[in-house]
Amino acid sequence: MEINKSTRHQKIIGDYGEALVCNWFSRSGFEVTIVDHTGIDIVAYNPETKKRLGVTVKSRTRDNGKEGSSINILSYQKDQSDKQKLLDACEAFACDPWIAIYVESTRSADLYLLSLDHYDSHYKGTKKRAIDDWKMTDVCKRNYASDPEIKHIHMDYNDSNWDWKIR
Repeated sequence: MEINKSTRHQKIIGDYGEALVCNWFSRSGFEVTIVDHTGIDIVAYNPETKKRLGVTVKSRTRDNGKEGSSINILSYQKDQSDKQKLLDACEAFACDPWIAIYVESTRSADLYLLSLDHYDSHYKGTKKRAIDDWKMTDVCKRNYASDPEIKHIHMDYNDSNWDWKIR
């Protein structure tokens, strides 16, 4: 099935990614809420460990042939960087900073969740760049799958009778 995005698709996919992350936190025993705050989208509290996570969620849809394209996650192009906004929000709410990346294509979707510290120490790269990205090549996805510090969910889509072309 081809993806034909609506004019509001970016907003819809962003909301969906946040709801999906909340669902998986909730299923894992966390108390969780979506917040409307610069720098973070979700606050999740683990009552067992007493840890509070502040999560920025990046959600993207990839068309056919673009499934391996990187996902931009943190921009440094404005007055205050996305990373600094995440850090400031987490300080204000006494949270540990985390990143969630949800990326879907025509047949599948992946959700990755990792701490900002782990991203910085293992995946950021050494060059100073205007935008940090999350690589989606097959090699990178295998590396993520073998990294115990990355929470990962893979979903396959099996659509049936979801063709809206007029016949």
